[in-house]
Amino acid sequence: MKRRTFILAGLGATGALMLGVGLLPPRQRLRGRRGLPTEGGQVALNGWVKVAPDGTVTIIVPKAEMGQGVLTAAAMILAEELEVDWTSVRVEDAPVDPIYNNLAVMVDGLPFHPDDTGRIKRTARWLTTKWMREFGFMVTGGSSSMTDLWGPMGDAGAMAREAFRAAAAAQWQVPAETCRVEGGAVRLNERRLGFGQLVGSVLEHLPKTWTRKDVSEYTIIGRPRARLDAASKADGTAVFGLDAAPADARYAAVALPPTLGATVAGYDAAAARALPGVRAVVPLAGGRFGHLPGVAIVADTWWHATRALDALAVQWTPGAGAAFSSVSAAADLEARATRGDGFEFLKHGDLVAPFKRAAFSVEAFYGVPYLAHAAMEPVNCTVRVAPDGVDVWVGTQVPGVAVKAVAEVVGVEQEAVRLHQRLVGGAFGRRLIVDFVAMAAEIAKQVPGTAVQLLWSREQDMRHGVFRPMVRAKLIAALDGDGKLLALHSASAGQAMLKGWGRFLGDPMLANIPDKTTVEGLTDQPYAIPALRVIHDAVDLPVPVASWRSVGHSYTAFLLESFLDECAAVKQLDPVQYRLGLLADHPRAKAVLQLVADKAGWGTPLAPPAGGGRVGRGVALHWSYQAYVAQVIEVEVSPANALRVRRVVVAVDCGLVINPDGVRQQVESGVLYGLSAALHGEITFEGGAAVQGNFHDYPAVRFAASPVIETHLVLPGDAPPGGVGEVAVPGVAPAIANALFAAGAGRVRTLPIRLAPPEATT
Repeated sequence: MKRRTFILAGLGATGALMLGVGLLPPRQRLRGRRGLPTEGGQVALNGWVKVAPDGTVTIIVPKAEMGQGVLTAAAMILAEELEVDWTSVRVEDAPVDPIYNNLAVMVDGLPFHPDDTGRIKRTARWLTTKWMREFGFMVTGGSSSMTDLWGPMGDAGAMAREAFRAAAAAQWQVPAETCRVEGGAVRLNERRLGFGQLVGSVLEHLPKTWTRKDVSEYTIIGRPRARLDAASKADGTAVFGLDAAPADARYAAVALPPTLGATVAGYDAAAARALPGVRAVVPLAGGRFGHLPGVAIVADTWWHATRALDALAVQWTPGAGAAFSSVSAAADLEARATRGDGFEFLKHGDLVAPFKRAAFSVEAFYGVPYLAHAAMEPVNCTVRVAPDGVDVWVGTQVPGVAVKAVAEVVGVEQEAVRLHQRLVGGAFGRRLIVDFVAMAAEIAKQVPGTAVQLLWSREQDMRHGVFRPMVRAKLIAALDGDGKLLALHSASAGQAMLKGWGRFLGDPMLANIPDKTTVEGLTDQPYAIPALRVIHDAVDLPVPVASWRSVGHSYTAFLLESFLDECAAVKQLDPVQYRLGLLADHPRAKAVLQLVADKAGWGTPLAPPAGGGRVGRGVALHWSYQAYVAQVIEVEVSPANALRVRRVVVAVDCGLVINPDGVRQQVESGVLYGLSAALHGEITFEGGAAVQGNFHDYPAVRFAASPVIETHLVLPGDAPPGGVGEVAVPGVAPAIANALFAAGAGRVRTLPIRLAPPEATT
């Protein structure tokens, strides 16, 4: 198969069904199947906004707030078009409804180069958009929130604005075009009617057409705004998944398999039930949504439940993964990458002739480990199964999938499941998987009428969750006598995250589609490489894998940006100039790279460390999620070969910037997350079990080790809004590795970065 032959057939249905969907007219995204619930005289103008008689504007946001500021940024889009007084804005989580399905996440995930404007790409995007609107799902992921919401939320605000204008004009008996809307009111000369005064008649004036504002008219978008969730998080009133505490709540702790694939052979239920506070012992069979087998204790407190786990004395039957070792698996992946087998995702240009006439060739192996998500809030879910329906309190990135999982486990229709979305204390892709939701539902089903909160311990969350795949890759390049890149061949091997999704959703189609995320970041970059071939061998291993912050970009940037530096070093060429030479047709990418070089003082001498040692600067440029990000990182290496990252300079072009403060916060967050992974992140498996289990052996960068981070945005941004939440992660590791080479500390080709101690001297 070539990389585009599976696009139309590989979207989860037959080609005929896709064609049928494609022939349907576009379906609107403004009004849901059921009207929004209202109270206190509110009116819902569409599925995205409600207005109360006191003028309070409630904006409906269908994305999970995980610390990324999406509630605020999304509200800013609608508030801008509505011309509302920002102080009157409130936000509310959206119900599960197809109008909130994320269209952009799948469209952006199609395996096309960003420069491709051909008919096949246009057709695939058209069909995918329509398919996701009809049969897709709500999801917060892929840094797609602003891209996805830009259209419907802006339209919803503009529609509501024109309805209020028309309602006021009708009351004044004047043409609507003579009225202006601003600050949550309609005005005509000295006359003024606030939105709250018009709620009684506004629904009679809903328009069929409207015009969105020009960028030059914006007063909210592009201006820094304090986050709407900031105050509640500061004073402790914010409600996360762990804060769900119905009056009848009981708490569940669970014994999970000690090794990959193990199943329960037996346990002592009577001994556990005899302990104080224990209410029930619940066997867990495991299920289609990937939740593990085990035994749960339901008790008055989580402490009582956890204490009773030891009394269970669970015996386990080892599974096929009981002997799995990440060391031996890495060796196998390296052998596969060396052979160069796998699916060919991209091939353009002649790769034979350049290597025959090359003056130089460069070859390098790279390796990245398994990584855990390590969110601050361990996974948890509260479920009550009652005769009138099922209530679920959870922070999830996929509310519709969570509802489906609960419905199937409990055995009810999806309409009987009431999901109460909660704030999420970090996710990074972990809460795209609903294994813990299905597990909570299975426990609650066996304790009907009682709200049961399932909580995994930190160690369980880290050792029994899902992981970013371990990958090995071999890159080869042909260079001419001046060091110019003629051809590049990349062969990698590792697990495919899409197959992981197929496992958790029980969807064999997903398990068999070539996974574009395994090579994203290699096939879609702006560099003009005359001949390029990218292949990936998707290997089946017993470790559960799924999306991790920036997905495939999290490691492909390390491969490509490190390797480009190696190519530049053959003729001792400047790394920034080397990249600029490959970007002639991409002015946005060139501008971002030049901006970061200027702000970082590229080419100027670095101050040496106070205690002696070496210093160096490294650069990386990467395109992901509709954004260009360039980074320059400064490092110090002490005489004892201790590494310190002292400064990170970032330039970002993410299109139109909604909230500049929010973008800067996410860039800093991404840099620190990337630093933690580059310097410390590694999950290893021995005897079928993950070794690392908490922050003492899977560290995060602490304040004391945090470098100075400088963020420079391209403002206001000419393109539509792109992603932000993940885009600063990919370039961190290669920029550090390149800086270490510049500091004379050698090439880093394996993560996490570990410098060898200096040789002993006498």
